[in-house]
Amino acid sequence: MNLDVPPIYGLILAGGSSSRMHRDKAALKYQGSSQLDRAYELASRHVPEVFVSVRANQTLDPVRSHRPMIVDSVAGEGPIAGIRSALAAYPTVAWLVLACDLPFLSDAAVEYLLRARDPAGIVIAYRSAHDDLPEPLCAIWEPAAAAMLAEYQAGGGHCPRKFLIGVGAPLLQPLDRRALDNVNTPEEYAQAIMALESESPMQLQIRYYALMREQAGRSEESIETSAPTPAELYAELKSRHAFTLAPEQLKVAVNTEFSDWSRKLKHGDAVVFIPPVAGG
Repeated sequence: MNLDVPPIYGLILAGGSSSRMHRDKAALKYQGSSQLDRAYELASRHVPEVFVSVRANQTLDPVRSHRPMIVDSVAGEGPIAGIRSALAAYPTVAWLVLACDLPFLSDAAVEYLLRARDPAGIVIAYRSAHDDLPEPLCAIWEPAAAAMLAEYQAGGGHCPRKFLIGVGAPLLQPLDRRALDNVNTPEEYAQAIMALESESPMQLQIRYYALMREQAGRSEESIETSAPTPAELYAELKSRHAFTLAPEQLKVAVNTEFSDWSRKLKHGDAVVFIPPVAGG
């Protein structure tokens, strides 16, 4: 372990005004949990400490007050104030920053981002699947970003996305096109609920080879899962069996055909994650 590498904490941005939703987005419910709680629990599965970013007038709000909070402490509004406040509160910590309104964000997407982290960098983020622009609210912000963000804001800047463009931040292509889709309007909320409710558990057949067979302790199994894609499925299996191989080391096949990691899985599919062949 390199003791010089800053630890990573989680920051859930929940200080917005929700003007287009006409109600508090953090309180929106999906499958029995608030949107804020879903985001908080997701981050908590990957980093040791998670905080909710709030404005000063939100500290007593019941949706937020039961979680550890970082109150905006710098001038300005919007996500940049929340990110700068977290960097100021813990100057030697890097931050996994997540917007609270990402109902399709998965463990696989967070894990992929964390594996791509560069502690010597400034920030790493996903590229939007829709317009190729940076997604600063699903990103890792390193301590070095603090001074640069302060200078950017002092010069009149307020948009984290433009900041990422300006510093040439490295961008990752999302494994799942909808992982970073956010919910800003009542219509988008209704659509998200319908999409999530349609993802009922399905039965899949999984086969393992080589190292993965050894680590799983079996050559095949039948599982019930709601994972919509091979990317999310592998994240689930990796957690279950402590697989050590990263997705980029594997190929995936569905029903005997090589497949994309974002392919939509169906009940009864046979899935194989193919590890590297030893010996070259």
